[in-house]
Amino acid sequence: MSQLGFFFDADSCIGCHSCQVACKDVHRLEVGENFRHVTTYTTGSYPDVGMYHVSIACNHCVVPACLAVCPVGAISKDEETGVVLIDKDACIGCKTCISACPYEQPVFLEKEGVVFKCDSCIHLRKNDEMPACVGTCPQRVLEFGDIDELKAAHGGEELVADIVVLPDSSRTMPSLAINVKPIMLETDYNEIYL
Repeated sequence: MSQLGFFFDADSCIGCHSCQVACKDVHRLEVGENFRHVTTYTTGSYPDVGMYHVSIACNHCVVPACLAVCPVGAISKDEETGVVLIDKDACIGCKTCISACPYEQPVFLEKEGVVFKCDSCIHLRKNDEMPACVGTCPQRVLEFGDIDELKAAHGGEELVADIVVLPDSSRTMPSLAINVKPIMLETDYNEIYL
């Protein structure tokens, strides 16, 4: 089994939210529902300040916390790709997976009464297209593919899945590789609400 995941070049991200909007559009999400989130952070104090953006969706973890707690087996890990999927027909909307995910990625869809999340745009990938977030990024900071191949192509050991604003990756082993700015490792930061 290969393990598909996301590469994110935080050093080049401009925080435009194109990835978040494209994801929202392709999944026809309501106001307040997002499968990808772009968040902006600042560090330091005047005159030595810094700013960075983090674009995050489901990390299709090797050990998904959401899968482990689903009481009806609605969450599965695709054997061929490692992508974590939710079966809307089986979901009972109990929200247990939302509480379990350290990345807060599953979303309760109010109109449908079920939980869903990033599925790596499986419907697009079946037609040899990229996930919407990847295809729309004007800076090309997102890539999706075999996580080991992405790491090899973008610096390997220099890439991380742990940054100060994300939870410790050791429990779920997210399929995420981030090219960080040095300020992303500083513990003194503020989230900017846009």
